[in-house]
Amino acid sequence: MAAAPPPEKLVGALVNGLAILRYLCAATGPVGVTRVARDLDLNPSTCFNLLKTLVHDKLVRFDPATKSYTIGLGLVALAKGALEHSSWIRLVRPHLEQIAARHGVTTTLWQRTDDDRVLLVDRADAVGTLRVHMSIGQRLPMYIAALGRCMAAHSGLDPAELRARLTSLRWENAPSFEEYLADVAEVRKRGYAVDIGHYVRGVTTVSAPVLDVTGRPIMAVSAVGFSAQLDETAVQALGTDLRLRVAEISGAISGRSPYPGEPSA
Repeated sequence: MAAAPPPEKLVGALVNGLAILRYLCAATGPVGVTRVARDLDLNPSTCFNLLKTLVHDKLVRFDPATKSYTIGLGLVALAKGALEHSSWIRLVRPHLEQIAARHGVTTTLWQRTDDDRVLLVDRADAVGTLRVHMSIGQRLPMYIAALGRCMAAHSGLDPAELRARLTSLRWENAPSFEEYLADVAEVRKRGYAVDIGHYVRGVTTVSAPVLDVTGRPIMAVSAVGFSAQLDETAVQALGTDLRLRVAEISGAISGRSPYPGEPSA
């Protein structure tokens, strides 16, 4: 299978810095700047400055006694974060598939990011049903739709702060702030949120939050279907299923249950 073509313009310093990291990862021991520059065909001065930058960010360790370089613990921390993220997705994947098959919906996993947004990191579709199209990598504002009510319920924001966050959101049929606030309170009681046609007309979403050990929402599992196919009984069954599953997921990740009286995994 042919490799994907590179971007039209690459950032030379970044390419060279990554080449140094790969080189040091493969090295059997500490290496001096002269050897790194020679083996990678880099200008020695450029190589030294790149190594100095990598040392500053703790991705590379410098030994002043031998004037040599090895991989630093900062790189291990980056790798650990990536591995943990992947393991969470593997942990949740069977639940997404089972919910999709049982309820005839598209089930999605959203990861919270650091800029008041959520990122779609996984999805499972029911076989043979009409589906709402969503792509892995899609981003949404953190407080939109049903998943947004879940995030808001555990955000610690007071009503004035929450209202300010909602002012820029785009809904097809926006709920009033009072309705939204009542829904947020309901999440804390029953463990899941419902949006019927507010974010997208004709579409119902049911979401439940995955919480870390501090009770902070780190992910949300959302089930999406057409409102005509989901009556009140179906929505309640779906919400209950989601609540039980995110309790298990949260317990596995943090060792605690997100809801009083809910057994942890």
